[in-house]
Amino acid sequence: MSIMWLRMTFFMLCTTAGGCTDMFNTSGLLLEFRAVDFYDKINSGKMVFMYFETQVSPTISLFLGELKKSADVLKDYGILVGKINCKKEIVPSYCMKEKVEHTAFLFRGGKEFLSFDLDTVFDVNSIVSEVLFAILRDEVKYVHSDADLFVMEKSVRGKKDIVLAYVSSLGTQEHRSVMETAYVYGSKYQFILITGGPVLKHLGVHRASPLSRVWFLHCRAPNSERCPLTPMRTPLSTLNLHTFLQIMEAPLLSEVYEDPSAVPSPQFPYQQIPQVFLFSHSETEQLDRDTADTLAWRLRGLALLTLVHRKSPMVKTPVEYNAAYRLPDKGSEVKYLTLDNLDELLDLFLCNEGDEIQDEELEEEECNIEEDVSNGELEDEIVASVYVNRGHVVHMASITQLTSDDFADTVVQSGLTVVLFYLKWDAVSIAFLRSFTEVAERLADADIAGVTMSAVDCGEWTDLCAAQPVGSLPVSFQPITAFPSVLLLRPREPIQEYRGMLGCEPLHRFILLSRPASPQLLSTHQEVTSFLHGAPHPELTGYYPDRVVGLFRTHTHSGVPVFNEAAKSLQGKVLSAMLTDVLAQEWAADLAVNLPAVLVFPSWRGHSRPSVLSLFVSVDNLVSHIEAALLHPLPELTVENLPSFLNLGKALLLLFVGEEEDEIGLKQNKVLLEEMRDMLELGGERMERYLTCWIHLGRTPAGMSVLGSYLGSMPPLPALVLTHLPSGHEVYEYPPNTPIVAGSVLQWLQRVEEARESPAGMLRKDDWPPSSEFYDFLKIMDDEEPGFAKQRVSKERNEEVEEGTPQSVCKWSRCYSGMSGQSVAGRAFSEAAGSISSAGPF
Repeated sequence: MSIMWLRMTFFMLCTTAGGCTDMFNTSGLLLEFRAVDFYDKINSGKMVFMYFETQVSPTISLFLGELKKSADVLKDYGILVGKINCKKEIVPSYCMKEKVEHTAFLFRGGKEFLSFDLDTVFDVNSIVSEVLFAILRDEVKYVHSDADLFVMEKSVRGKKDIVLAYVSSLGTQEHRSVMETAYVYGSKYQFILITGGPVLKHLGVHRASPLSRVWFLHCRAPNSERCPLTPMRTPLSTLNLHTFLQIMEAPLLSEVYEDPSAVPSPQFPYQQIPQVFLFSHSETEQLDRDTADTLAWRLRGLALLTLVHRKSPMVKTPVEYNAAYRLPDKGSEVKYLTLDNLDELLDLFLCNEGDEIQDEELEEEECNIEEDVSNGELEDEIVASVYVNRGHVVHMASITQLTSDDFADTVVQSGLTVVLFYLKWDAVSIAFLRSFTEVAERLADADIAGVTMSAVDCGEWTDLCAAQPVGSLPVSFQPITAFPSVLLLRPREPIQEYRGMLGCEPLHRFILLSRPASPQLLSTHQEVTSFLHGAPHPELTGYYPDRVVGLFRTHTHSGVPVFNEAAKSLQGKVLSAMLTDVLAQEWAADLAVNLPAVLVFPSWRGHSRPSVLSLFVSVDNLVSHIEAALLHPLPELTVENLPSFLNLGKALLLLFVGEEEDEIGLKQNKVLLEEMRDMLELGGERMERYLTCWIHLGRTPAGMSVLGSYLGSMPPLPALVLTHLPSGHEVYEYPPNTPIVAGSVLQWLQRVEEARESPAGMLRKDDWPPSSEFYDFLKIMDDEEPGFAKQRVSKERNEEVEEGTPQSVCKWSRCYSGMSGQSVAGRAFSEAAGSISSAGPF
């Protein structure tokens, strides 16, 4: 993530009439209340977590620091966190209480709901987990024995599935992850939380273990007296638990009548799950189906199982193979197997569970089912990432390790050199290095000629990464200051920088789209047809990229250099071509356009009539107009396209729609999108100041956290918000429970423009504190060298001015950085991304 997802949380508005003082700090927002307004706050309709400060001690100071951090998190759940200084403001019913300095209180509906000893709410994890646990105590159940669990299974049989979580102690990071997930999915699943007891033996844990675990009990449609259970085989975290629940919704067994190579790869959210194929014969079809069903239960959560019926003439796989599998991130590659028993297939995805291994923790460590370090044991997330990946060797045989001595020769001898600049001790670099090597392997397997995949260790070859003269370099580039960075180099040509997601698929696609000349000079109708309708490469079959065609009367036209530069700047993202002379004139006549002209074929429009642009004098101007023409009029907002959307500098008019549970829900969402299209058409030029888009919370579930952080709590869906205004940080919400109709939305926007609508929230100031004082290296340096602080602050301000990056862009993109101190909303959205964005503004 060396840039990652933004902390999309807003701070609660305080008004003068409310009588509160905002106390900002690097960890969160804590409201200090006045005694006279105490009862107004606890009767405001919000839950309030309150501490009454009577004295200050080192222990209390530490608690207050954690309380400030928790305020930033709990506000995402609509919970107000504050304190009252009893030395300044006295609330007799609490400030005079005995031992009040060791107690925090939770208020609901104007009354004290629960009190917490500070020994149980000592840090941000324990505060968040205990407060949410208190709120959800009627929804999250507890069982002690197997008999208790059986009773619970009977009570939900046919209605809900059960998510059972075991944590060794309360108030931990794992406990918090369970509570945050229960807060979101509590209405869909029955959550059970245990900390021990005889029930663990039924679950296969024969003694107390410090490792947290989660099991999914399939009770909604059980096929036996007890609900079948599936263990989560990854460390317990909010992201892993969310992913696990999505996997549990996948079909147990699929059946196809074609070769595995013709079966599409799993789509979101199952794209990172392996596929396993078993072959069925017509004479043993039922037996094969029963066998596949049994295997599917054993592989549940690890792989998706598909039964291939050989009776179909579409199945051409040789009969000697009885199984096959496809791994994620390997494209359409399928490996075929001849197995004597199913255990051989299980060994590919499961570790041996031999009875000889009595030490459960040792077995888990050897199988890599669970990590021996939790997020809470290492304060800094980058350090934790390095620790978790210790000993994981990246095999780099598929890429060339460059040095200062051979860098120039390698670039000269290759048509296209893709160079990764990385640092061995940087966790993000190492994480991306694995994806980079996978891309290199895919290119090699596909016999892609003329591409050299290489890497430079900038910790060792500092002169090369600093762009210092190292012989006669055939290209020139600026010093590498952000890691990892990827440059595409061609001899005697300007460099091309990759700024996309740091994942295997985006980089692979970018490289393949960068190979053709940009622009391509087309001279025949056949070449034009191939360019517009054909796949740019067999590896990209099924992917239709954006295309741009320049039409010029002659190749010496003064606009040709402008178009050429624009095409080069879009290389890797857009395929470009140029027509001249008679061919260009014929196309211009067919489309009734004047030469010169630029034709834009967006991927979302297919092969229909293109957008026609006039040629612009400025390269930047032409590029911006091409990008605007490529943009869908009502695009779906995703993790991948958000940075480019924010870079447009427009306010976001964002529609949040829920996942369709049936045909009625699907029709409702279609009607909503049609209404938004009507609104755009009705608004005309007035709507050009906004980027109107929508988020499907089923395909982008982290959008729920973003929406909640915008407004302080989850509103009813659908929800329409206006945010990222160029004029400020306000967030406006279209009146909830009001039908979203084109005319009404335009009237609401008019009221917002005329300042007749009150904001529903505010975007939080961009603030990235370290997770603890030990990691605040800048503060340590400032304390040791006071003069250094002034120089550093001045330099940072100058850099911000020079970059000119919109603040909102920085905020959203930094959520990819893996930094500590992210809010729940920012962290949830960043984790859901599942990818890492490259360095730089994006």
